[in-house]
Amino acid sequence: MNTAIVNNVPRELPIAILSESPTNPRRVFDEAFLKELASSIDSQGVLASLLVRPKNQRYEIVFGAQRFRAAQIAGKESVPVEIREMTDAQVMEAQLVENLQRRDVHPLEEANSFKGLLDLEEHKYSIEQIAAKIGKPPAYVAMRLKLTELAEVVIDEFYREEIGLGHALLLAKLPLDKQEGALKACFREDWSASSDRKAKRLLLPVRNLQTWVEQNILLVLKDAPFDKKDAHLVAIAGSCVDCPKRTGHNKLLFSDLSKEDACSDPNCYRAKLDAHVASAIAARPKLVQISTGYTKPQEGSAVVPRGKYVAIVSEKPKDKEQAQRPQFKTCKFTTEAIIADGEGKGQVQKVCANPACPIHHPKKQQANVDTSYKVQQEKERREQAISYSIGVRTLAAIAAAVPVRMMKRDLLFVTERLTGMLSDNHITALARQHGIKSTKANESIAKLFTVYLRQVEESKLGSVVIELTILLAAARGNSATVLRDAAVVYKVNTDAIALKVKQEFAAKEKMQVAKKGMVKAQPKDVKKAKAA
Repeated sequence: MNTAIVNNVPRELPIAILSESPTNPRRVFDEAFLKELASSIDSQGVLASLLVRPKNQRYEIVFGAQRFRAAQIAGKESVPVEIREMTDAQVMEAQLVENLQRRDVHPLEEANSFKGLLDLEEHKYSIEQIAAKIGKPPAYVAMRLKLTELAEVVIDEFYREEIGLGHALLLAKLPLDKQEGALKACFREDWSASSDRKAKRLLLPVRNLQTWVEQNILLVLKDAPFDKKDAHLVAIAGSCVDCPKRTGHNKLLFSDLSKEDACSDPNCYRAKLDAHVASAIAARPKLVQISTGYTKPQEGSAVVPRGKYVAIVSEKPKDKEQAQRPQFKTCKFTTEAIIADGEGKGQVQKVCANPACPIHHPKKQQANVDTSYKVQQEKERREQAISYSIGVRTLAAIAAAVPVRMMKRDLLFVTERLTGMLSDNHITALARQHGIKSTKANESIAKLFTVYLRQVEESKLGSVVIELTILLAAARGNSATVLRDAAVVYKVNTDAIALKVKQEFAAKEKMQVAKKGMVKAQPKDVKKAKAA
């Protein structure tokens, strides 16, 4: 067996003394392609030599890993190779060039090649040098390198082609602990085409993910209460001005996000908020601390919870009625406070937290002071509830008047597709109208409604088609007009429905008033009984 090293001269070497390169950028091998290649090798042999280099008494494959694996499958004992003395830097460079010449190169494999060159110790490459070598702009290399910062769960989805390059590049710009949540926003579940009670996962366009990131991850820096230039606020984070995670600092990387200068790392942002609050309290120990959140502060905490202070607004009242409200008044107890917890954390505003203040904390609670406002709100809620009930009843009456003409398969096809166009709120309302309710926390009402549609008779499906059509039309126009027009077509008496709904609401309110009267009278009755 001849294993002498002769540069650039092809020769045969046993497969047993060959090893795959740990720096080979290819991480995914197509099994079907390998079997096809193995079949070709079995009949024709390995037509192109593998490039190898001597290393640790063996030979490392610089490139040709697919031919090597296919030859193993084909049962070959040796393969033609070209032996060459190469340094680690030369190996990486050769693999990079060979890798980029392949049409099926995966962006992640390309990214790992770039990163391997940057991490070399014997020959330092820069992004600009790599870009020049492959004939691409530096921005291209920088964007690909970002892919090496993807979380494992995202990498798996990307390799399986469940998400596209645009999704992966956007996810790579987020902190690792935020990527999995953002990954879920790349898809939506479609129950309309489900036949086995499993939702089909549909990939949404990149612009949907962009919107989700802007709404759930990015934090506008101009609203931050802390000093963005302070490099010592959180020493490990440095200043926001030079931070690569700031969209305004790295406009090339974050050019696909429309939101203004923002922080893409919520954890770092929150750390700076905490440090800012702590610094402000240390500088002014008597500064009042308040919470805008709904959770109760821990026992012994110096933070004043909601309901125990009145925040004074800086805007002038719009009218006399508004001017009488406590938040538009000042008192001798008015002082500055910092929001230590909740929305607006770190901001300083004026408050009155003195429970003895006759202006902001009178003996009669605010709930009694502003009764007219609450009465008006209750009146509006009642009218909305009545209007909603009338609409639901009218829709049901129209559905009952729909004749049966189409076959069940036709009706089922139409209903499932129309259902997929409805919002979650509309589907929930319609499902309840048909007596369908979710009994489990993670159970989809849309899924239950689809199952229901496949079980009901044709007459019921015909009614649902009309209901769905009305709901979709109402969502895009004047709902009252749509219902009225449908009621005319199907000869539904809307006046009678409205009268019945109002009578039912009046009866319920009368019963509630009677119950309240019984509760108030009960203590007196008990006293009389004891006296007797």
